[in-house]
Amino acid sequence: MQKLNIVLKELTLYLRSKMKTNHNRHVSFGDLFSDRWETAKFLGFGDGTSCYNNVLVLGNVKVGKNTWIGPNVILDGSGGQLVIGDYCSISAGVQIYTHDSVAWSTSLGVEPIVKADTIIGNGVYIGPNTIVQKGVNIGDSAIVGAMSFVNKDIEQHSTVFGCPIKVRETKGDL
Repeated sequence: MQKLNIVLKELTLYLRSKMKTNHNRHVSFGDLFSDRWETAKFLGFGDGTSCYNNVLVLGNVKVGKNTWIGPNVILDGSGGQLVIGDYCSISAGVQIYTHDSVAWSTSLGVEPIVKADTIIGNGVYIGPNTIVQKGVNIGDSAIVGAMSFVNKDIEQHSTVFGCPIKVRETKGDL
């Protein structure tokens, strides 16, 4: 066992030095041993999609092709269908839900957990640490700024940000 620990430690140091030399960056231990595209493929996501190994995926989640899912993201489809389209960027720390347990918690379990599908269109950018509530539909090519709270639908080609979100700009069909 001690020999295995030494070998793993040496391998880790070697991989980290290669990453630092080749890419001038430091990555977490898990990233040294995982392939983000293989992780996405294992989860059944679309071709060319990339997903960090520390993403939490629960329930019914479908992700299209060529979508990037950053580190520490929560994709919670346990309350309904969560759909993310093609060519999306889901930044670090984003949380997307299909359920809401506020009424259930505050009623001491008398009220049900509220569930609804959450749909994100194609070409959507969601900035870091944003929360998307259950039942929201985000239209194609929408931009959601960092640290936003998305509690209502967003039209296609809109730029929104804030807590709760406010529409800042909407462009016509491109």
